[in-house]
Amino acid sequence: MTVLDTIRGRLVVSCQADPGEPLDDPTHMVALARSALHGGAAGIRAQGLRDLRALRAALPDTPLIGLVKDGNAGVYITPTLAHADAVAATGVQIVALDGTRRPRPDGLTLTETVTGLRRRHPRVLVMADVADAADGHAAVAAGVDLVGTTLSGYTGGAVPHDPDLELIATLAATLPVPVVAEGRINTPDEAAAALRHGAHAVVVGTAITRPAVVTARFAAALVTSREMS
Repeated sequence: MTVLDTIRGRLVVSCQADPGEPLDDPTHMVALARSALHGGAAGIRAQGLRDLRALRAALPDTPLIGLVKDGNAGVYITPTLAHADAVAATGVQIVALDGTRRPRPDGLTLTETVTGLRRRHPRVLVMADVADAADGHAAVAAGVDLVGTTLSGYTGGAVPHDPDLELIATLAATLPVPVVAEGRINTPDEAAAALRHGAHAVVVGTAITRPAVVTARFAAALVTSREMS
């Protein structure tokens, strides 16, 4: 069974913490991943070479989608071939990278990045995080193995509240590669809806593994309630 077979129709949990957060430690990331797998997740998505190495060592048979973040604006998800090479070297099965049509920091095209990564790591799969349908088609033309809706709503303007089910459905209906639903999926019903719209697998992160963010939402709701009473 391939890694894509293993995650088909299943949940992948994103285990990530921003620098300075209490959970920003590989031991905590491994514990979060184990908890997610215990709850029924089929795979893990994580970022940062330190955490990826720890997760690969602790969970050698678990499907692992890896990336690195460099900066917090523009193309910052595994933005260069060097970043992608370093991620693949940790032993992940899938390298996730920015798959939008924006210029990449190292000046390479997405096609050149995918080709270069495959030359160094011929067995690794490449996942393109895209923002719209045109990105998805361009990424497939560049040779990626799967496409994620990760960047929908995050490349300019106000960030929407709901997951982009329309993009999931469009990509699933028009692309010859698996489509992974990711981004603003906050409830089990939304995850199930993503699957019904054609997603191969569903990635959920913040709603499961970011307790500070979830807590802040509850706290803000109580503040609003007090102000209205």
